[in-house]
Amino acid sequence: MLVVAAVLAGLAVPGGAEGRLAGFVALRDVDPSIGEDMRYAGPRNFTGAVVDGYAEPVCLLARPAAEALRRAQRELLRGGYALKVYDCYRPQRAVDRFVRWAGEPDDPAAKAEYYPEVDKSRLIPEGYIAARSAHSRGSTVDVTLVALPARREVDMGTPFDFFGPASHTDSPEAGAAARANRRLLERVLGAQGFVNLPEEWWHFTLRPEAFPETAFDVPVSVAAGRP
Repeated sequence: MLVVAAVLAGLAVPGGAEGRLAGFVALRDVDPSIGEDMRYAGPRNFTGAVVDGYAEPVCLLARPAAEALRRAQRELLRGGYALKVYDCYRPQRAVDRFVRWAGEPDDPAAKAEYYPEVDKSRLIPEGYIAARSAHSRGSTVDVTLVALPARREVDMGTPFDFFGPASHTDSPEAGAAARANRRLLERVLGAQGFVNLPEEWWHFTLRPEAFPETAFDVPVSVAAGRP
């Protein structure tokens, strides 16, 4: 029903069980120095399992977005930092899985880690989970900073995918170091055309988008992002 709703809303949802994403690339083919920790391709995420549509742990993006990340990475490397991505292109079937998960009973461990201050029944109404995602269009990335040379994640105030006001980019709950790191990430990515989602410090979309009207549903795999 969610796919039907997306089509009725004017968004195409192409792609079946097999397929290639024309105009997409694997980020590692553009800049292998950018770290990848693809959370939805493994169990370390709020659902507690591999998410539908993630056949392999690889970051796929529309080529302009990948190239913009490479330019941002070059600037950060000069200052002793680097990028690490958590999620990139996200198939529509994964978005659908998130919506189903939001209607399932609470897992106490997941609640304690990802949404301790928000009732699960409020995750959709309050916009933390949505039936459509910019990720499915291929120009959105979830990303953080790591400090060189150890490549340890810097303090960003909250973990990735923490559902709550503390994750808002300008949250007063963030400490001084986290606020500085969020500003650095936003400044460097913004210089390359990425726009931050104010509710999530990690979420950035390259504007203009390469595929602004298309929600793809090809599973994530290395082959999908290569000729």
